[in-house]
Amino acid sequence: MRDARVSELSSLDGETVRLRGWLYNARGKGKLLFLLLRDGSGICQCVTSAKAVSEEVFEAAKSLTQESSFEVVGTVKLDERAPGGAELSVQELKVIQIADAYPIGKKEHGPNFLMAHRHLWLRSKKQMALMRIRHRVVQSFRNYLDDDGFFCVDSPIFTPNACEGTSTLFETAYFEDTAYLTQSGQLYAEASAMALGKVYCFGPTFRAEKSKTRRHLTEFWMLEPEIAFADLTQVCDVAEGMIRFTIRQVLKHCAQDLADLEQPAENLEAWDQDWPRLKYDDAAELLIQWKADGVYESDFQPGDDLGAPDETALGKHFGCPVMVTHWPKEVKAFYMKRDPEDESRALGVDIIAPTAGEIVGGAVREEDHDVLLGRIQEHGLPQEAFQWYLDLRKFGSVPHGGFGLGLERTVSWLTGVEHVRECIPFPRTLQRIYP
Repeated sequence: MRDARVSELSSLDGETVRLRGWLYNARGKGKLLFLLLRDGSGICQCVTSAKAVSEEVFEAAKSLTQESSFEVVGTVKLDERAPGGAELSVQELKVIQIADAYPIGKKEHGPNFLMAHRHLWLRSKKQMALMRIRHRVVQSFRNYLDDDGFFCVDSPIFTPNACEGTSTLFETAYFEDTAYLTQSGQLYAEASAMALGKVYCFGPTFRAEKSKTRRHLTEFWMLEPEIAFADLTQVCDVAEGMIRFTIRQVLKHCAQDLADLEQPAENLEAWDQDWPRLKYDDAAELLIQWKADGVYESDFQPGDDLGAPDETALGKHFGCPVMVTHWPKEVKAFYMKRDPEDESRALGVDIIAPTAGEIVGGAVREEDHDVLLGRIQEHGLPQEAFQWYLDLRKFGSVPHGGFGLGLERTVSWLTGVEHVRECIPFPRTLQRIYP
């Protein structure tokens, strides 16, 4: 007898194993019970026959309530009809704890109720599938970058200044001083790249904008690679290569989770193709034409940033992620390098995914000290707070670039889940900080 997890059972046909977990559901009557045990890696049907176990064991099985914890010993039997392709013929059963009446039942519950019980809602089939896919996405990002020679060098969460302006910062007391929760780890990742060449940071970031859309969170996780000596093409290549590698890993390892979320594998397969790259002006021309043709409605005008309807229209048209480059400088951050052939344009890229909008924002960074200093002054930012950032341009400055990827939006897109609040274990939004 060996301890096993549900995800391992397909390779253990005929073996006697012990499973430990929680009762997801139960059915049956009379002398035969079907107990669905979940252990986080999957769900297994545990067949309990009064003929095969003692009376004490059978009564213990009958006493289990939803989410009661227990362990079972039994023989693995492959069966395509069973959840996960295998079931367990129970020989022994031990109750660990009988759960109270579970507040989340089979009836429909509204999102406010489910979010208030997020600590329990995570145990549902779809939410577990989301968390497993989130894990696979994170693992794939790291594997791709690690194999490409990147080093993980994380950036601080407390910062003395803003990365992209001061209007969406969370301010906090920091002993006798004031600090802010980071909007991005990028500036510090640039410093790390000047030491190690190719780096990435990966951690929580915070935005105080009062947005209630399905694509926004107050706290979210962002992956931010930075590459010394990179141009815009290399930034685009790394982002596209990493995400398409991740798509293939999700398809390979998360087939059951995608099925539980009713996300057809064909959707992901269609996104694993060369992504179109078009300049902002070309994208704007398409959007204006579509508006004129009545394809979609928007207030967009050339020179504007893209809103959710515009991103949705582009994603729908191309049927796969689209990379929009060479943006108007007015809608991009102060640190982005200008296009030498057109100073009105920044060498930036946004990757817009079907159904999820912008999942990546990247750019070549301005490497000239005097130009960057002028931008800081132009934006009214405190020079002393950015002096260390300016130092990077005084001591061995080189062309460099990178991007930031929002994890929850990426998971939302890959899984077909509409709201990013389901793509993080405990979402923080404008109206929610509990549990």
